[in-house]
Amino acid sequence: AYLTVSIEPLPPVVVGDAVTLKCNFKTDGKMREIVWYRVTDGGTIKQKIFTFDAMFSTNFSHMENYRKREDLVYQSTVRLPEVRISDNGPYECHVGIYDRATREKVVLASGNIFLNVMAPPTSISVLAADTPAPFSRYQTQNFTLVCVVSGGKPAPLVYFKRDGEPIEATPLPEPPAGAGSWAPRNLLHRDLDDTKVPKSLAAEGEVGGGRPPATAEPPRGLAAERGPVTETIPETVVSREFPRWVHVAEPIYYFRHTHAPVSDGTVEARATLTWTLNPQIDNEALFSCEVKHPALSMPMQSEVTLVAPKGPKITMTPTRARVGDTVRILVQGFQNEVFPEPLFTWTRVGSRLLDGSTEHDGKELVLERVPAELNGSMYRCTAQNPLGSTDTHTRLIVFENPNIPRGTEDSNGSLTGHCGFRLVLALTLTVILELT
Repeated sequence: AYLTVSIEPLPPVVVGDAVTLKCNFKTDGKMREIVWYRVTDGGTIKQKIFTFDAMFSTNFSHMENYRKREDLVYQSTVRLPEVRISDNGPYECHVGIYDRATREKVVLASGNIFLNVMAPPTSISVLAADTPAPFSRYQTQNFTLVCVVSGGKPAPLVYFKRDGEPIEATPLPEPPAGAGSWAPRNLLHRDLDDTKVPKSLAAEGEVGGGRPPATAEPPRGLAAERGPVTETIPETVVSREFPRWVHVAEPIYYFRHTHAPVSDGTVEARATLTWTLNPQIDNEALFSCEVKHPALSMPMQSEVTLVAPKGPKITMTPTRARVGDTVRILVQGFQNEVFPEPLFTWTRVGSRLLDGSTEHDGKELVLERVPAELNGSMYRCTAQNPLGSTDTHTRLIVFENPNIPRGTEDSNGSLTGHCGFRLVLALTLTVILELT
């Protein structure tokens, strides 16, 4: 007796599709049985999903109590109404016939197929790396956008656009295996404006015979690393004027694409786009991250617009502050949509804050038990991101509190030392009088 078995090939399928596995066989013998297996754990485990036993002319499913998802169309066909990612993998069809010479001998043959189940990405987002970060007027800054795509199988194709036009970027190698962070390596280093280098440093360079030769030539458009240099810059109102070195014809972009498997069988892909930021031309630029995937009928995308903060909206509670109240000054928003997330710094004009510090970081400034001495004090909120900076001022008006007599509080909101001394003296005299 002869027996040939084959399974019709299938193209990749998408999660949720109905799939039919067909096992074709030819034989001149008498049918004994057909068994379908699902192979797992790299071939070490074969799970029986369907059996046809010709001896008893019965069909029996080994999956009815498990998922009740297969449906016998005819003897050599198994149907999966809604495939899942967990259905991805090899399947085998085993056919047995009786040998023509003796019914005691069974001839076996099998066919196999790999079911490739794809899943479209479920989410996409664009983030800014290393934020919040300050605005730098006198130093170049690296800026990196990170596009995170989750839920896809296989890994999607990710690319960036600026103002609707594809970005031509220089690809960078993937980080070494086992890297513990998705954060991109700092490839574009900050460099001082040569017109602002202190004379003492320039003199040292002349005496020392120039700078030592670099060990490696940085890629085109990248600045070589230098040691930290402190420079006293007087406080000034931030304008849109920048040093001459900021002006470049076209930014040079660097692109990196990585992906990591997830426990559910999907892949998380991350793409980074890094360049030297130019606030003059990058402010209000529209960047989009787009994804192509075989399970998607059209590209998936997420957009962000790089915008410097402008016009912070500040609220103060209570609106009518009295001596001894706790005052909260909060930045509730801006006149525009700001990206990336800004950095907030509070200072008191002409003096220190109530707790003695020179500045406070965060969207909210809390003044505990304000004394009368703070009446008329002015507070500055500096909101900044790598695209720009803006200052907003607010003045605190403190009203008298009828529950606290005038002059009974010091700058910390507690009773004055003189008043406290008079109170202790009065109590002491009272005790002495009672004893006499």
